[in-house]
Amino acid sequence: MKIVVYPHDLKIGGSQLNAIEIAAQVQSLGHACVVFGYPGPLMDRIAQLGLEFIASPEPGKRPSPAVMIALGRLVEEREIDVVHGYEWPPAVESWLVAARQRRSVAAVGTVMSMAVAPFLPRTLPLVVGTEQIASAERAKRRRLIAVIEPPVDVQSNAPRAARGVDDFRSQHGMNDGSLNVVSVSRLAHELKLEGLLVAIDTLPKLGGQQPIRLVIVGDGPARELVAARAEAANRDAGRTAVVLTGELPDPRPAYDAADILLGMGGSALRSLAFAKPLVVQGENGFWRLLSDETVDEFLWTGWYGVGTGPENGPSALRNAIGPLLNDIDRRRELGKLGRELVVQRFGLKAAAARQLRIYQAALDVKPDSVRLSIDGVRSAVNYTSHVASRRIARIRGRHTIDDFNRSPVVATGPRRPVAMSR
Repeated sequence: MKIVVYPHDLKIGGSQLNAIEIAAQVQSLGHACVVFGYPGPLMDRIAQLGLEFIASPEPGKRPSPAVMIALGRLVEEREIDVVHGYEWPPAVESWLVAARQRRSVAAVGTVMSMAVAPFLPRTLPLVVGTEQIASAERAKRRRLIAVIEPPVDVQSNAPRAARGVDDFRSQHGMNDGSLNVVSVSRLAHELKLEGLLVAIDTLPKLGGQQPIRLVIVGDGPARELVAARAEAANRDAGRTAVVLTGELPDPRPAYDAADILLGMGGSALRSLAFAKPLVVQGENGFWRLLSDETVDEFLWTGWYGVGTGPENGPSALRNAIGPLLNDIDRRRELGKLGRELVVQRFGLKAAAARQLRIYQAALDVKPDSVRLSIDGVRSAVNYTSHVASRRIARIRGRHTIDDFNRSPVVATGPRRPVAMSR
């Protein structure tokens, strides 16, 4: 099978890393995988994994005609079987390119956001990251939907697997007897910022046998706001209670250096791979400790949640992390639980095998031209409505972005019917 994998960008992020790492695992099973996209920092990782990279034009407005022309040319020249777009712009572009091919080419989309764009074609075979989102999409009569939870390379993401852990600890003052709480996160206004600011304001003030240091690894558009809040927290504490490291091409030393990890989504799962206790971050005041009592909840909704109000965030974080502060045995116990879970359920090999089954299903059930045309009209109408609503919001002075994390399924979606199988 010949496959083009098309991440939404090549900046460092969970969805992009998933795309690249699964592609490498699929290639190791004897298939030809090419990564297509606009050049970015993850090109080094693509090269390390032995994947071929082909640069796209700069996208500009999405969907991008220039990108689709280049992608269509690649599909024809290489006789590609499957075009796999990650997140809605590449997914739509991949679907349009595949629909115009004279021979059998299947498009597949993956959405790792917390909700699916309503204008994605229903004839597009879709992969999502949680069982709850899949259930919501089935209720909308999507024809082919599957779940691949964010996978983890459990060999390279493991205790003592990374080099430079001692250097990382020394560089950031983590050897002074503090309890080191680490968050590896993009510093984005959407989804991430609320929880990061709560952690900065709350953790340095918690009492315990050891003072707490919060180490935030990452970069992004909210960096200045995060840095200002961290500076204020350090000033109030009279010590370096919050450290910003910036973005790390390889964040594994940060995970391994932690005593406790905060995270959501793919970062949460990587945290578990390092056998550290995890407090899951969400929105609207959500913080919850991963334990035997909460694991089924996260297997249904994903590694994220929606709380009862942002004003409750500090108390939720205190309640989640408090039992861990003076109990090293409990931290080890929960670290072992997380490592066992991620090895058994979230390994790359299992994800690649599932991905290949989805590719084959997409090739087997490709719809006829009439159905594609009808679906294309429906999607175009819904997309036009989406663009119009965003323009109206801007005119009214309401900041909007093309990010479906703003309306997460976990807030309104179907409830978990039974205990999830682990």
